Amino acid sequence: MDVADNGLGGRAARSDEGRPGAARRGTVLDELAVAALVIDDDGLVVAANDAVQALLGTEHDELVGHDAHDLLHRDEHGQTVPRTRCRLRKSLLTGRTEHGNAEWFARKDGSVLESSWLVTPYQYAAEASGALVLLYGPQRETRPAYDAGVPPPLTELDRLALLAETTTQLTSTLDVGEALRRLASLTVPRLADWAVIDLVTERGEVRRALVMEHRDGTLVERDDLQGPMPPVPEESPMPLSRALRGAASSLATIRTYQGPPDSGIAVEQLRLFTTTGMHSAAIAPVRGLRDVLGALTLGRSHHPDPFTAADLPLLEDVTRRAGLALDNARLYERQRKVAETMQRHLLPQLPTVPGMAMRARYVPAPDASAVGGDWYDAFALADGAHALAIGDVVGHDLDAAAGMAQVRNMLRAFAWSQGQVAPSAVVTQLDEAIRHIVEASMATMILGRLVRGDDTTWRLHWTNAGHPPPLLIHRDGRARYLTDAHGLLLGTGVTRARPDAVTVLPPHSTLLLYTDGLVESPHRSIDDGLERLRRHAASLARRPLDSFCDALLEEVRPDDNDDDVALLVLRTPATQD
Repeated sequence: MDVADNGLGGRAARSDEGRPGAARRGTVLDELAVAALVIDDDGLVVAANDAVQALLGTEHDELVGHDAHDLLHRDEHGQTVPRTRCRLRKSLLTGRTEHGNAEWFARKDGSVLESSWLVTPYQYAAEASGALVLLYGPQRETRPAYDAGVPPPLTELDRLALLAETTTQLTSTLDVGEALRRLASLTVPRLADWAVIDLVTERGEVRRALVMEHRDGTLVERDDLQGPMPPVPEESPMPLSRALRGAASSLATIRTYQGPPDSGIAVEQLRLFTTTGMHSAAIAPVRGLRDVLGALTLGRSHHPDPFTAADLPLLEDVTRRAGLALDNARLYERQRKVAETMQRHLLPQLPTVPGMAMRARYVPAPDASAVGGDWYDAFALADGAHALAIGDVVGHDLDAAAGMAQVRNMLRAFAWSQGQVAPSAVVTQLDEAIRHIVEASMATMILGRLVRGDDTTWRLHWTNAGHPPPLLIHRDGRARYLTDAHGLLLGTGVTRARPDAVTVLPPHSTLLLYTDGLVESPHRSIDDGLERLRRHAASLARRPLDSFCDALLEEVRPDDNDDDVALLVLRTPATQD
């Protein structure tokens, strides 16, 4: 192994591959009577003398190459100090000499050592600079009082950080279940060993929505303690009952509920305390803008200290932020359900086409934040032909669903009133309406006329306004996209002639119309999605239509898709006579 000068009066090790290794001890450090470390600009230890090894009870190789802050810097309870509060690191970053009298450093045996310190800029090699760290003066060793997985008491700065994190975490989701899990993880184990969240439904019923326990360093959800709860008693003075009515926060122990129960909620609370082993709990209401949304119970079973009245203001601050976030999530969820219900009711019943099998599917977006404007339609025309349509109105909200309804209804009116005109003429008229009448900014769609000729052959006449192309699957497994007649999407304001195309639908073939949610993924190209759809559809060519649709949705729809999906599928008869 090669060696090189480390700038400390000693040598720096190099690996067999020639990569610089950790600097070894040097005579400069060894001549110092105090414990000394050298760290580089990134905060990694590059050298340590015998005195610091003896002081910290560790070996040279256990120090070198490690981040000095993460490895050594602690508070008096043995917890890692946030980097933003590390005065030693600040000195390294600013290149200034700093010193202090009361910092704590971790020893290998788990204890922490209080020591005075000095950090000063230091060039330890020709082109390598960092800082020299000295630990000196009166030193006091202590073992953290909270040594069995129990967090230390929060400082005022910790409390402010918790409230800021609560606001950030809870306001960044509009999913109620996710918000509850985040609330539990923010408070356990930082404040308690258990988090219990009871919610009041819109009908005034109570549901124990989440019970979370801190066990062996992880959060464990207790399904056995969750579920429906008895109604809230109007006069009960018990802590949870009061909280669910919106009264102030309060403290509770198992003795609170050991007397004769005054309600079903008191019975459930006794079961909770008995099962969890909680010896102390703090209970606060979770209030929205207008109503009480529920209550948060924090319980301690392993934590030795009981909750006191001094803990309640922090709990109330947390639940106040939680209430606003849950109120927003509930309002959004209510809007999403209205939009989804409206969308489902607006989707039509499929017509009966003699000799032709037809199926449709609509699947809402997996993410509650996405309510789309995907739609399909099929209806008889005045001349005996049938119209087929599928489309997607831009947007993922109630406006998109309303726009979808307007587009579909106007399409029906135009298609019926214009008789035997080409699909492109109907879509051109619809495009004008979208720009001047319909409350939808832009949309894509395919409109087709399904006609059975005198020779009993089924033909599809269609035009495409910026939509993914139809897929025609033969019974023998051949599959091709109908890429003709592709024009601009609706609502652009550009006036351009729209093309039409016609194709024969062979016996026992399957025609698939779909929206982009079936093939689009943020992590794959649209071409990859289309090829994936073509292969799977070809393999399912002989499946019954219901099975065909369900298998496509299960096998083709991307897992990372955040859009809704609509399908319209038809299959021609095996013989055309």
